[in-house]
Amino acid sequence: MKKELLELLRQKAYQKKEVKLSSGKVSDFYIDVRKVSLSSKGIYLISQLFFQQIEKKKITAFGGPTLGADPIVGGVCFLAQKSNKDLQGFLIRKSPKKHGKQKLIEGPNLKNGSKVILCDDVATSGGSLLQAKKALDAEGVGIEEVMVVVDRNEGAREALAKAGCNLFSLFTKADFLTK
Repeated sequence: MKKELLELLRQKAYQKKEVKLSSGKVSDFYIDVRKVSLSSKGIYLISQLFFQQIEKKKITAFGGPTLGADPIVGGVCFLAQKSNKDLQGFLIRKSPKKHGKQKLIEGPNLKNGSKVILCDDVATSGGSLLQAKKALDAEGVGIEEVMVVVDRNEGAREALAKAGCNLFSLFTKADFLTK
């Protein structure tokens, strides 16, 4: 399954071109995981691989920053239900809604002391994941682990470790540079 997902990511998500990343850095390659996570086969593979990692963990919720985490959260929660695992999904906005309840974290109310797994599609510097961690910290929610499809190996692992979070990735930059 992992080999199949890597091939799909190489074909549909990986681009060798100069691009400005959300971190502000300029990179000579881009990995748009959404090209895969928003396809039926891609989200199936990603969700299966992530769910295999979390199935036995004692967590109450699985979620991450919108937009990269959105399909992944839905897919993993679907598989959890199929396996009779009680798991809630949540999404974290970049800023609170301007109307309604003006929430930053969408989904079920996460209780103080809840243990969650934070996920995203790609990690570069770790900035969006650290911002999401800050929102969870404000609610008293503990992060058991951070999971991403691709770690670009540009500082996210170290920044998250400094903040007390372990980063698990299905793939790293090196997986796209070698065949």
